[in-house]
Amino acid sequence: MNDKYKLVGPIYDWLSAVYSGKSIHHCKVAMLDKLKPGDKVLFAGVGHGKDAVYAARLGADVTVVDLSETMLKNFQRNLDKEGVKVRIRQLHSDIMKVREFEKYDMVVANFFLNVFDEEMMHRVLEHLIRLGKPGAHVVVGDFAYPTGNILSRLAKKAYWYGAVLFFWAFAGNAVHKIYNYPESMQKLGLHVREKKHYRLLLLNCYWSVLGTKPANR
Repeated sequence: MNDKYKLVGPIYDWLSAVYSGKSIHHCKVAMLDKLKPGDKVLFAGVGHGKDAVYAARLGADVTVVDLSETMLKNFQRNLDKEGVKVRIRQLHSDIMKVREFEKYDMVVANFFLNVFDEEMMHRVLEHLIRLGKPGAHVVVGDFAYPTGNILSRLAKKAYWYGAVLFFWAFAGNAVHKIYNYPESMQKLGLHVREKKHYRLLLLNCYWSVLGTKPANR
C-alpha cells in the first residue's frame, strides 16, 4: 500500500499542537460523550488516535482504520507508551474496502475527509454512512466552513490553505476549498443534530458536526 504519511506521520501530533494548540484535540473528542459502554465505534483515518483511546476508555468497542502503516505504527507506539490496556481493533486498509455495513453505532471522520477532492470526499462520506447502523451517529471534525465578516472569512481561508498546501507538498493530499460538511451530510440523508466550534485566538477555526442516520421504519 502506498504510505503517503511516511514523512509527516511521525510528527503529526506535534504539527497539530503547533498549528492549533489544543483546539484540534478538543474538536476530535467533542461528540464522544454520546457513546455508551458497549457501543461499536469506527474511526476512519485514525492518525495517532488519542480520540480512539478516549472512546475506548469510555467503554466503547473501538475499531480504527488507516491506510498509512506509519500512522498505525505511531498509534501502537502511543498505546504502548501510555500503557493503554483497553483493546482497540486496528485495520490497515483503505476505508473504501471496509465492508462492515450497518455495524457501527458511531462512525467518526476527524480531519480525514479533507485529504480528498470534493467528488471523492462525497463518495467516502457516503460509504462511512453505510457503515453505521440505522440511527447511528456520524461525526465529522475538521476545519470550520468560513463565516462572519470578510476579514474573518479571509483569515480562516488563509489559515486553511497554510495547512492544505503543507499536506499537498509532503503527503500528496488534494488542494481544495474548505468543505461545508453539514450541507454535504444533509444531502446524503443525515439529520444534522449538533455543531461544536473550537477557537484559535478569536476565530472559530474548527468544528465537530454530529449527524444521525435515519432509523429503519
